[in-house]
Amino acid sequence: MSKIAFIFPGQGSQKVGMGAELVANDEACKAFYDRADQALNFKLSKYMLEGPQEELTLTYHAQPALLTTGVMIASKLIEAGITPDYTAGHSLGEYGSFVIAESLSFEDAVKIVHKRGLYMNEAVPAGLGAMAAILGMEEEPLKGVCAEITEGGDLVQLANLNCPGQIVISGTKEGVEKASQLAKERGAKRAIPLDVSGPFHCELMKPAAVQLEKEIEQVAISQPKIPIINNVHAEILEDVESIKKEMVEQVYSPVQWERDVRKMLELGVTTFIECGPGKVLSGLVRKIDRSAKTYCVYDEATFEEVVKELKG
Repeated sequence: MSKIAFIFPGQGSQKVGMGAELVANDEACKAFYDRADQALNFKLSKYMLEGPQEELTLTYHAQPALLTTGVMIASKLIEAGITPDYTAGHSLGEYGSFVIAESLSFEDAVKIVHKRGLYMNEAVPAGLGAMAAILGMEEEPLKGVCAEITEGGDLVQLANLNCPGQIVISGTKEGVEKASQLAKERGAKRAIPLDVSGPFHCELMKPAAVQLEKEIEQVAISQPKIPIINNVHAEILEDVESIKKEMVEQVYSPVQWERDVRKMLELGVTTFIECGPGKVLSGLVRKIDRSAKTYCVYDEATFEEVVKELKG
């Protein structure tokens, strides 16, 4: 029997108007936006629905915004009778999995990812860190390039292993620039600087992880009711302690997205439903396995399409 996975996008997928149609037409959907505002004690929903984009894109706004929209959509799908056999999220998106698996309450998750965004923003002053997507180079050669540059005094590491031929590197501004140049010299097709506010998923984020760990100790975390495939090791998170450890380690560790998807495919997943704005993760899934069926749910039309196809 074919299995379904809910997948949740990470930072970069946010856009003004996210979830607007669902919120306008469904009181249960609107309630998630109201609950996020109440949990944070400010109008996050205003940035999500009205902008400006510059405010929404700030790390500490984008993270709770994406979480809220993703959980709202996943909850609506479950209400319609579409339930996931597995769940996974890309970086920040993993918190959507924690909520849907009932390991973390929605309110606690919103507060944690807001703090997560603040701590990540504070960890490295603006302009000192960078990230870049390296296209057309395999993991091991690129890891060697990063090690070489780091040994020379400019830290740079693999950050997101997204799909075959697409790996994101992260580190100091100089480290990323030097590694991008060296990667191209050694056969990479392209090196694309990313428009991000910090060097996520590398050791420069360890101060943020230390801060976040203190927050995590203050919230109730439960045994997951749906298996979660984690970012750090592409394994199933099965207990409370492994979830706490994952929350801390994934701040400064590479996101193993390609391995996550391959793990779910091995477990029998044939259908991936991306819950949230954009189609980034669905595109990555198709690059990993063209036979996988993917859906992106972000408005009424895409919701109805999924329900019609999967429920008949």
